[in-house]
Amino acid sequence: MKKILLLVQFFFFLTTAFAQQDPQYTQYMYNMSVVNPAYATGTESILNLGTLYRTQWVGAVGAPKTLTFFGHMPVNKEVELGLSMVSDDIGDGAKKENNFFADFAYVLAFKNNHKLSLGLKAGFTSFQTNFNGFQFESGDASTDLAFSENINMFKPNIGMGAYYFTNTYYVGLSVPNLLSTKHIEERNGINAFGSENPHYFFTGGYVFNLNPSFKFKPAFMSKFVKGAPATFDITANILYNNKVEFGLAYRLDDAVSGLVNINVTPDIRVGYAYDYTLSNLGQFNSGTHEIFLLFDLNLMGKGYDKSPRFF
Repeated sequence: MKKILLLVQFFFFLTTAFAQQDPQYTQYMYNMSVVNPAYATGTESILNLGTLYRTQWVGAVGAPKTLTFFGHMPVNKEVELGLSMVSDDIGDGAKKENNFFADFAYVLAFKNNHKLSLGLKAGFTSFQTNFNGFQFESGDASTDLAFSENINMFKPNIGMGAYYFTNTYYVGLSVPNLLSTKHIEERNGINAFGSENPHYFFTGGYVFNLNPSFKFKPAFMSKFVKGAPATFDITANILYNNKVEFGLAYRLDDAVSGLVNINVTPDIRVGYAYDYTLSNLGQFNSGTHEIFLLFDLNLMGKGYDKSPRFF
């Protein structure tokens, strides 16, 4: 029981005493719309839909669960529009955060099919806490303002990003939430607050053609936010016949992962990843599971063959 109480306190130490960390993703290369509003495919008349569900640190009390959804499509050769949603739950309802955004990307075309996309996000964040029924080790939450009363608030937010891409590689830089917020202000002369600071994402990936059947797809993502440690992911995937993909990933000082996904049909891709925790938290959980589904809908019904979707 003591370990469980300490673990719950640790979760909320992260989310209230330091800068609020955005959710983590292992299959970030297939969830890019949520991270970067400039993400674009440039395939006209094709509506790209995707969802990802992540249950982190399975078996740990109050472990994070994250659901994302996105939809986007080009409206012409220069403009791509989209919607994105992120729902994050820590503590089985103790802390819930929902982000809803509309995305706009403007694509500049260069020679040899090189493109630069510049994107904006605009929307709002819903933040809720529910500490009813919590049992604290001290038996009294009144001295800690982070737990003294429930919060229910809405905050507008904006984000921006840049995404340079070709048929074989991409590099992206983004800040999905530009506006800082404080969830708890100073009360009764005691300074206690939970803050949400801008998160900076730097991403990249490449596709190496090894032979007609196999492609090597390394990728990386780094995340920076004031008041919290930087994170760095590196992933190495192998794609077979543009249908089956499998690989390994490493998150610095945190986890190693196995990934697999498959093109069920030319328009549907499903994927799964498992994270094995390397940090001290590994003794409290049995790992992290993440699944995604991608669906491409041809709205115009032109029936032409499109390039494989590598990212």
